[in-house]
Amino acid sequence: MNFFKVIKDEVNIVFERDPAARSKAQVLLLYPGVRAIINYRIAHTLDKRGHHFIADWISKRTRRRTGIEIHPSAQIGKGVFIDHGMGVVIGETAVVGDNCTIYQGVTLGGTGKDKGKRHPTIGNNVTIGCGAKVLGPFTVGDNSKIAANAVVLSEIPPNSTCVGVPAHIVWLENKRVASASPVLKPVADLDQIHIPDPISMDICSIRGEIERLKKKLEEIEND
Repeated sequence: MNFFKVIKDEVNIVFERDPAARSKAQVLLLYPGVRAIINYRIAHTLDKRGHHFIADWISKRTRRRTGIEIHPSAQIGKGVFIDHGMGVVIGETAVVGDNCTIYQGVTLGGTGKDKGKRHPTIGNNVTIGCGAKVLGPFTVGDNSKIAANAVVLSEIPPNSTCVGVPAHIVWLENKRVASASPVLKPVADLDQIHIPDPISMDICSIRGEIERLKKKLEEIEND
């Protein structure tokens, strides 16, 4: 592993994708997500070579310094951006694809019921909103978006947006699913503002049903 190339690549990724980044030096020295990913790359290399103790020591030391815990045995692809990062936990058998964005408070964990593969597999270009929990040995498909504070307990197909506790799909292949609110619109990127709110969705659904019943009642009265 070319250590300096790893640092350069991680810094460039964050600098290009974070509008708040003002310089590469700022990203390298002050961004906990960058430090956590770089340290993970080192720990993962050592872990694969059988140096489990030192790899785990690096992981634990990184957690104390950044608030981000990534198990050395986890598999993380290229271009992964951990934004803010405090409270992020990525488990031992988790897999994260390329060009994913993970916000603070995210857990890629297990349920305690599985053996062997216990943690999720995240596809490429996935965005996971702050506080979201993805729990279990299933796959989240490419280009999917998980809303803030969602709890995902089952497989998510590619090109989906899911919200709620437990999480359910509201957009699939850029189309609103039947159970989603008609007022929601797909967004190009999950920016922590334009996130479908499950409570608002339910309220809108109830309002729509009330209006439908009102029209039906008016038709009956006019007959």
